[in-house]
Amino acid sequence: MNFPYIIALIACVIVALILLRGLWNMLKNGPGNTSQKLMRMRVIAQAIAIVVIVIVVYATR
Repeated sequence: MNFPYIIALIACVIVALILLRGLWNMLKNGPGNTSQKLMRMRVIAQAIAIVVIVIVVYATR
C-alpha cells in the first residue's frame, strides 16, 4: 500500500470516529451542544477527506 492511500484511509477513519463519537453522545442523551460540535467537526473532516481522496486519485493516475 502506498503512502497516499494510507493518508486517504486515515482521513476516512477519522471521519468515522467523529461520526461514531457524535452518535454515541446522542444515544447517551449527552449535551446537544456537544453533538452539534461533533457533527460540525465531521462535516469539516469529511470535506478534507474528500479533497485528500481526489488528490490521491489524481496523483496516482
